[in-house]
Amino acid sequence: MTDLPGVGPAIAKRLSESGYRSVEAIAVASPPELAAAGSIGETTATKIIKAAREMLDIGFETADLLLERRRNAGRITSGSKALDDLLGGGIETQGITEMYGSFRSGKTQIAHQLAVNVQLPPDKGGLGGTAIYVDTEGTFRPERLVDMSEALGLNIETVLKNVVWARAYNSDHQILLCDQAMEMAQEKNAKLLVLDSATSHFRAEYTGRGTLAPRQQKLNKHLHHLQRGAEINNMAVYITNQVMARPDAFFGDPTTPVGGHVLAHVPQVRCYIRKSKGERRICRLVDSPNLPEGEAIFTVVKDGIRDI
Repeated sequence: MTDLPGVGPAIAKRLSESGYRSVEAIAVASPPELAAAGSIGETTATKIIKAAREMLDIGFETADLLLERRRNAGRITSGSKALDDLLGGGIETQGITEMYGSFRSGKTQIAHQLAVNVQLPPDKGGLGGTAIYVDTEGTFRPERLVDMSEALGLNIETVLKNVVWARAYNSDHQILLCDQAMEMAQEKNAKLLVLDSATSHFRAEYTGRGTLAPRQQKLNKHLHHLQRGAEINNMAVYITNQVMARPDAFFGDPTTPVGGHVLAHVPQVRCYIRKSKGERRICRLVDSPNLPEGEAIFTVVKDGIRDI
């Protein structure tokens, strides 16, 4: 980092303490953010960012190079082949996957399963990495990790140690924990960040139409930080989202995800999960830049996420 012009030991220390520990992190920062983190002027911050981008050659590139980088993206199996096929092979790194649905639809169960499966070797559908789990609703249960690990024949103690968990108590705490998660991702070899759920605190703290604009701005910035961290660390970000019923819907399913258009535009993959008969769940792919819409049926059992 000190190779960058204008970044001495003192500034480098302040930037590192604020989470800017690599040239990549600086290159994708905004001047106001970097200026505040390093206690420097915006003009200086702009020069530092420009130098970082030149060093990394960030700018226009041909589509074949982008395709090559996309091929380096990993995928984590969900435990269900039908669901994996719907998602193009599993939960993808370098982006955000959102699952929304009502309570008991299976969103959190998938989160637990991914936290176990990411530790599998690549030939078994994992990435040989660890998981970071940010819990906003108090629904994380290590007992489920034990059940799922036993079903896969994994060492339970190792699996539990490879999942780092934190409870977020408000939206600011949630943002702080996610920022810390991105900072520790390389050190922990984390290939998965779970945020369950992304909107519960925002929904509780910002009530009424008068708070809609600041809520959406804060949520938008938060999601873009998650996306940036996913790309820098080549990790998968899995977020769950609550739903609400549209009072103006007279026909069809009135269920709609919380977060509005801000949340709709950031995740690369959006899926709607609903409960069916017994332990069956139906997942519908709502939005993806490269995958067709479709549905998959899977079950949530003691062993985890499985096919019918």
